[in-house]
Amino acid sequence: MKLGFSPADELFRQECADWLNGQMAGEFKDIKGITKLTESPERRKEWEQRLGEARWGCIGWPVEWGGRGATLAQQVIFAEEYARAGVPGRVNHIGIELAGPTILTFGTPEQKQRFLPGIAQGKTIFCQGFSEPNAGSDLASVRTAARLDGDEWVVNGQKIWTSLAHISDWIFVVSRSEKGSKGPKGLTFLMMELRQPGIEVRGIKQINGDAEFNETFFTDARCPADSLIGAPGDGWRIAMGLLAFERGVSTLGQQMGFRNELDEIIAAAKANGAAKDPLIRQRIAKAEIGLRLMRYGALRMLSNSDHSKIDGAALTYKIQWASWRRGLGELAMDILGQAGEVAEGEAYEWSVLPNLFLYSRADTIYGGTNQIQRNLIAERGLGLPREPRGDA
Repeated sequence: MKLGFSPADELFRQECADWLNGQMAGEFKDIKGITKLTESPERRKEWEQRLGEARWGCIGWPVEWGGRGATLAQQVIFAEEYARAGVPGRVNHIGIELAGPTILTFGTPEQKQRFLPGIAQGKTIFCQGFSEPNAGSDLASVRTAARLDGDEWVVNGQKIWTSLAHISDWIFVVSRSEKGSKGPKGLTFLMMELRQPGIEVRGIKQINGDAEFNETFFTDARCPADSLIGAPGDGWRIAMGLLAFERGVSTLGQQMGFRNELDEIIAAAKANGAAKDPLIRQRIAKAEIGLRLMRYGALRMLSNSDHSKIDGAALTYKIQWASWRRGLGELAMDILGQAGEVAEGEAYEWSVLPNLFLYSRADTIYGGTNQIQRNLIAERGLGLPREPRGDA
């Protein structure tokens, strides 16, 4: 088997690289290399709009909705070149990679017309309303309630870990619309405007000093009845379809970001002499092998023709990359030594590698903890008996 891209795809790669590098050397050179999601939010929004203007924002979408109808190989190439060029992470990645594909798949023609152009143009920023204080990795335990009041849904409850909610325009909310329902039954998937009196967003400061996470409170917050995606009680199916998109093309771009981090670790080891330690060299080699295996696994996962459901390969991917990157952060700190534990000034502005270590501590928690991921692999991937639950 030959794993590679065609000559036409390689020409497309050069087109992507030329455009991205040109932007990062020109008007948007001030945001090149930014790693924190909360840094320079207004400039990042301007960048989203520039991507939209050039139809690079969502290249896999149909042309009629602002995309390029790009092939899967082209989407992979763009994601890789995006990370390689040092372009900062997308502040609208939730809209482009999750909300948009969900609307394309499950939305009505009217909903597509209402939401998709703004997302594609970089003018409508989305965040995610899944987790709750008592329902982190267990989405089926959400308690946020929604009731239909005339031609509007009224929502009460709390969501947490709503990344970038403080700079977002819309939030999709999984809520319980059937009173007394339990588990995945009775859930509804709603699109809600964030800037309204009934919604309050509060920031949560993280261990690395950043504050991209938020908790979001709903007190009689409202949205039109036709902001419902699917049908009442259909929220679990919609949410599972969305999570399948989360394991999509962006994984290859994510891995290019990992490549950059590993290269920086190797450079640090050479600079301070840590590379002379055979155990350090062995751990670097193990990290390199793990990264390459993830790439091949992601390519296999993306070769699945049905991306509306999570297959076995996708079920294993999150725990694979999260555990690998946590180990990468530990390797970085072992190479830096005591120098990696000291930051200048009161603001604790960490450099790339200490920040990697601090942030990677959360990788095995958010998006489904490693423990939850093992349950998913066992029950959905392998068909093993379900773990006993208290509400059974």
